[in-house]
Amino acid sequence: MTTTLEATPQQTSPLRPYFATTGRILRQLRNDHRTVAMILLVPALLMVLLYFIYVNTPTDPTEPLSLFDRVGISMLGILPFIVMFLITAIAMQRERASGTLERLLSTPLSKLDLLAGYGTAFSLAAGAQATVACLVAFGLLGLDAAGNPGWVVLIAVLDAICGVALGLLASAFARTEFQAVQFMPVVVAPQIFLCGLLVPRGQLPGWLEVISNVMPLSYAVDALQQVSTNPDASGQMWRDLGIVAGFSIVALCLGAATLRRRTA
Repeated sequence: MTTTLEATPQQTSPLRPYFATTGRILRQLRNDHRTVAMILLVPALLMVLLYFIYVNTPTDPTEPLSLFDRVGISMLGILPFIVMFLITAIAMQRERASGTLERLLSTPLSKLDLLAGYGTAFSLAAGAQATVACLVAFGLLGLDAAGNPGWVVLIAVLDAICGVALGLLASAFARTEFQAVQFMPVVVAPQIFLCGLLVPRGQLPGWLEVISNVMPLSYAVDALQQVSTNPDASGQMWRDLGIVAGFSIVALCLGAATLRRRTA
């Protein structure tokens, strides 16, 4: 009597490509010590610089917060956004230039899995970056806010993730690392000017306020200002966080839709 054994196909998780991509990028980051140092230290060092800029500025007795407190809490959202946008756009373009992206796109790996893996890896780095910057600002520099500093960390992390998503989207339109850097004044600079850091958004000309209303950094700064003045999490803060998260998801999906294989 002969018994035949039927081979059962090995079941693979549909998330396996996503986790594999995330792990590969994290290993690359771990081995790139200069990039890790830039991610973790640059926002924190810039906060230290900002502190010494404002340390001798006279305090307005009519204002509940000092100038450093008012500007610094906004910068905790802006700096991670800028750094993660720049690093993500360049790193993604470097993958394309090295041919790694071309090889990955020729496999069954979906574009969304690919960008989600990149996004998750850089978002974990962004979380560490925002946490270090907030620890330095609140623990060493004495930044003061009416709300819980934990909310500031959450907003800073989410804003850094938005920078990652927009960096991935921008990299889809760049052909060189230099072109990826050129997207920074186009995508990032207008958001800094119109987010409410320089002039309250309500005081902007009407057409500039309309543009400001479609920029994610505006809502991140609004959420941080809510934390600086309210002891409890407000409904407006949660609304602003939801909008920033929505921008991140849309940017990631657009990046997947525009990502295509390029041949020489």
